[in-house]
Formats: sequence, structure tokens, C-alpha cells
Amino acid sequence: MDLKAVRTFVAVADTGQFQEASAVLGITQQAVSKRIAALEKELGVRLFTRTARGARPTIDGQAFLPHARELLLAEERAAASVRPGRRALRVDVVGARLGPAGLLRDFHRAHPETALDVVTLFDADTAVAAVRAGTIDATFRAVGTRLPEGLRAARVFDEPVQLLTGPRHPLAGARSVTPAQLAGHRIWMPGLVAGTEWAAYYAALAAEFGLTIDSVGPDFGSEALLDTVADSASLATLVAEGIRLVWPQGHDLRRIPLTDPTPVYPHSLVWDAANTHPGLAALRAHLAERPLARPSSRAWTPAWAVRGAFPARRP
Repeated sequence: MDLKAVRTFVAVADTGQFQEASAVLGITQQAVSKRIAALEKELGVRLFTRTARGARPTIDGQAFLPHARELLLAEERAAASVRPGRRALRVDVVGARLGPAGLLRDFHRAHPETALDVVTLFDADTAVAAVRAGTIDATFRAVGTRLPEGLRAARVFDEPVQLLTGPRHPLAGARSVTPAQLAGHRIWMPGLVAGTEWAAYYAALAAEFGLTIDSVGPDFGSEALLDTVADSASLATLVAEGIRLVWPQGHDLRRIPLTDPTPVYPHSLVWDAANTHPGLAALRAHLAERPLARPSSRAWTPAWAVRGAFPARRP
């Protein structure tokens, strides 16, 4: 089986877009399509359903995805076994469309000589355990508890949170709103999963400003959420400033800054102090040289995020 095609399949599944996958892989969109077509022909099944908005794995594609990831991991382990010290730096970015992925793309542009293996693990507990076990080199996470012995964290990115509404929502015409003004409005976030760091963040935000954040209902992904918010005169949602979202022109969705204060999501880099991978040292130095952007208004973040993070340490 062509592992380049397998890697391309995983990239399309993670990004949801052939065009995004081509950018991640550094190849043309036509090459992505050819690799997927060849893999589908070899397997004898369709792996993706193409839509105007991108590509979704079919049932067969969903069944193949975990095995495809295992194939790529096996390839990485095989290469590392004969090339000690030359393996790719493996970093968890939470999600391919989120702010930490942008940070890692910036690092890759500045350090193209550093090979990267980008993964998307589920929650902070899973990611921290992977760092501790050595299956990944680092993770970008909101740190809310003291880390296990030997692990370190440095706050690297405070990402503002924005309000997202449809055109008929009462706040749709606002240039900015305060968190307090959201009290009484229904904020729908079906992607909040109990026990995750992002659920803890938004629970703290709701408690601080008296907000109603509703996570009831199945999570059908960002496209379904955008469809629902666009059609509603009462529902809104909260999104990170750096998240990459695309919606049809007719949706006329509005991204509205939150100010006075601006809630920021506190991303930290977490790594093992004993890890000597040269790429990790380069990544830490790159992030340390990048100024920690501050919003124009005063910022808010949960107290646990401040207490939980360790100070930055130079490599």
C-alpha cells in the first residue's frame, strides 16, 4: 500500500478539505485527488463524500482511518529505528483548524529543516499522558492542574474568544459586546465534552459572567453548528479568534469581538524536561521569541489557568 496515499487520506480526513490537505502536505490539490483516487481504487471503496464545502469520510473511510493512522505510526517507528536522532518532532495541536496549528505552521515556515509529525489528540489528560510516555514530544493545551513530575509548561498564546451569530440575532449588528451583555442569550456549544479542558474553560466563563451555555444535543461538527446558528434568531455560539471556519455566503454569519474584558483561551506548550530532541529546543526558542499577544481591552482567563502553568524555561 502506498503510504504517501495513506498519509494524504489522513490529511484530508483531519482537515476536511482537499485544498487544506494540499497545503499541509506541500503538494498540489490535483496530486491530493490523484492519491486519494488511487487509494480508493486499490481498496475498492469510496473513502470520501465530496461536497461543496469539502470532504467527509464515508462509512468505509471512517473504518479505515484508525488503521491508516497505525500504518503511519508503524512507518515512523521503522524509520526511527534505523535513523537514531533524526525522527520527526511529534507535536499535538488539539485540532487542525485551531490556533495552535497556526503556531506550528509558523514554526515550520521559520524552520523548514525540522521534520514535523502533527497529531490531534482528544483532551489534555490524553495529551499529557502521551508526553509523559514519550509517544509525542509536546502538546499545546490549556493547563489547569499541576503537571506530573518532569513535565514543564510555558504559556505561549492567549487566544481571544469571539461571539458568532446569524444575521437575525439581536446582537448581530454590534461592533463588539461585553461578556456581561451575553447574559440572557442562549449560547449553544454542542462540542463541549465533560471532563475536557475546554469544557472547564467555558464553565468558568459562564460562572464568571452569568452566561447560559447549552451543550445539549449531538455534535455533528462545525458545519452543522454554523448552519443552525445562521438560521436562528436566538442561538449564538462562541469561537476562538484563530479558528478557521468557512461557510456559504448566504449564511451571513457575524464574528463579533468580546471586550471589557476579553476572554482569552490560554494555550501552553507542554513537554518533558528530559526530552533532548533538537527540534523541541528549536520550537521552544521560536515560541519564546514570539511576543505573547495581548487584547486591546483587559483580558480574562480562569484563575486555574494562571495557577496551573509553570513559568517558561529557556532550552
